Amino acid sequence: MEQLYTALYFVVLGPAGVYVMSRTPVWYFNTRGMYDGFPHRTHEAIVKFYYLFQAAYWAQQAIVLVLGMEKPRKDFKELVGHHIVSLALIGLSYRFHFTYMGIAVYTTHDISDFFLASSKVLNYIDHPIVGPYFFLFMCVWIYLRHVVNLRIIWSLFTEFRSVGPFELDWELEQYKCLLSQSIATVLLSSLQALNLFWLFYIVRIAYRFVIHSKAEDDRSEDEDEDEPEPDRKSKRQDRPMALAKDHVPTLEVNGMAIPPNGLPG
Repeated sequence: MEQLYTALYFVVLGPAGVYVMSRTPVWYFNTRGMYDGFPHRTHEAIVKFYYLFQAAYWAQQAIVLVLGMEKPRKDFKELVGHHIVSLALIGLSYRFHFTYMGIAVYTTHDISDFFLASSKVLNYIDHPIVGPYFFLFMCVWIYLRHVVNLRIIWSLFTEFRSVGPFELDWELEQYKCLLSQSIATVLLSSLQALNLFWLFYIVRIAYRFVIHSKAEDDRSEDEDEDEPEPDRKSKRQDRPMALAKDHVPTLEVNGMAIPPNGLPG
């Protein structure tokens, strides 16, 4: 159910991000538009609504994580790191007028998240197209989360200084400077490192599917997956014995229960 909810959320927010991006200078990930004419202090209402709606979603996800409302998976630490980096990027980009860069990053992650969640749903219901669909998901993930995001990171070194003003002026709200360049580079590079970490899991799942025709999420929260196979078998074998030992069948005669060692008085 969780993955279905996630898929439904991103099937709406992914195209919404593409539409919002089409109304800005960064249409189809034009990195030059992120810096030209900086600072970008004013935006259409739909751009602000989209940005803050997304911020609310990721804040909610962080609250769920902090409160422990979901069982931790094997990549729990990486997920915590991802939420910290994401919230830092969202908050800082909105406060210091780097929203165009944020829209591009939002869109790349939202679309790939939809394909991730929907591929899990197809796998859970054992749908026959799960194999080809997972391959499509891999292609989308690699293109959006790695090719496009690496282009954005590369633009921090090639266009950040040369396109638009490059100075720190608090009165004019001009924040495109060495400090913001360094912070953006660190945060986006950290996000890219986390995405590469998850790409390793994705490739391993694909390999197992091709070799063993079985697609399993390595980050499963099932506790039994961490136990050796013999231990799991012994647990299953011990359960019927334990039930048989504790359960004493009750007999009745004329509606009266007969104790195990005697007759009703």
